[in-house]
Amino acid sequence: MDDVAALLLELGAVVLAVSLLGLLAHRIGISPVPLMLLAGVGLGAGGVIDVGHAETFIEPAAEIGVLLLLLMLGLEFTAEELGQSLARHSRSGVVDFALNAGAGFACGLLLGMPLAACLALAGITWVSSSGIIARLLSDLGRLGNRETPAVLSLLVIEDIAMAIFLPILIAVLTGAEWWQALGAVALALGAVSAILFASRRASAGFGRLLSHPSDEQVLLRLVGIMLLVGGLTQLLGASAAVGAFLVGIAVPTSLATRARSILGPLRDLFAAIFFFSFGLPIMPAELLPVLPAALALAAVTTATKLGTGWLAAARDGVQRRGRLRAGAALVPRGEFSIVIAALAVAAGHAEVGQLAACYVLITAIGGPLLARWIVRSSRPGRSTPDASLGISRES
Repeated sequence: MDDVAALLLELGAVVLAVSLLGLLAHRIGISPVPLMLLAGVGLGAGGVIDVGHAETFIEPAAEIGVLLLLLMLGLEFTAEELGQSLARHSRSGVVDFALNAGAGFACGLLLGMPLAACLALAGITWVSSSGIIARLLSDLGRLGNRETPAVLSLLVIEDIAMAIFLPILIAVLTGAEWWQALGAVALALGAVSAILFASRRASAGFGRLLSHPSDEQVLLRLVGIMLLVGGLTQLLGASAAVGAFLVGIAVPTSLATRARSILGPLRDLFAAIFFFSFGLPIMPAELLPVLPAALALAAVTTATKLGTGWLAAARDGVQRRGRLRAGAALVPRGEFSIVIAALAVAAGHAEVGQLAACYVLITAIGGPLLARWIVRSSRPGRSTPDASLGISRES
């Protein structure tokens, strides 16, 4: 079959399948993320149907999906709110690292892994999935909840901390010199600091650049800037998702509502492809041997993320139900965990890759279900958005 025809046929089937899964999720009242992840496993490597031709489009589209999710999340908040929240939650970030990275490192030691593999496992269990959580908060209508700024602050702290962790991990895995890792850390932190500074100082000019009567022009300019900033941030060693989030932060409040309306359909398409693509590289046959260890690790780190969210939301004066919702939202692990696992496998630690794949799948599916269950169980007394608290842009 012609390669272009095969790509179009497979991609069309994937998009329609994702559409049906979204409809099913809506009917049964859950987030579509778990169903899309399972569909990726079923149609990926070792699945029932091969979509190898479509992967040439799916892989870059998935990266764009993550950026759009974080851009849209950034549109909900201002630079001032982000700065205040990050300062308030710096201690929560330390607790997050101690509880969740510590659990992964301890698990590696118990399984008899070498120290480099234990360090990789610490990173895998530490970092929550910004992409999955961004979609989850939107699906559940929780962007205006009082606990959401605490969740977002922890996600940003984790993503920025990856600029420090990843160079150190790579140096340990490859035996590189310490000064090489230190240089990469300094470069990445410099890039994030510069973009954060620009997002706070250049908001007015950014607004003039984006302003145009044509929705097409606003869309093209905003997506182009998002891709450029994300690519620059990634090139300098930090996360492209952080760059996209800060671009959203920099959009003036007067334009944020219009930008959300224009970007919404594009975000939904590429985000769906991202969640579907997440399960494609996972081989179902390789999950069974590590399933008991992955389940135990998921249980422990679900508890530690619940504790992290509870403490972070408590700093914002959120009540008990909101603290539980914050912890549940942080449970899914995702894109960074897969990247760390790939680095470990490339360095010769195949056991980390198998355990990580099973663990990420469990948390990525179980986390949204847990968050949904907690929302239902706490609905009678849940907190309501309060614009006077300054926790999000007016919508």
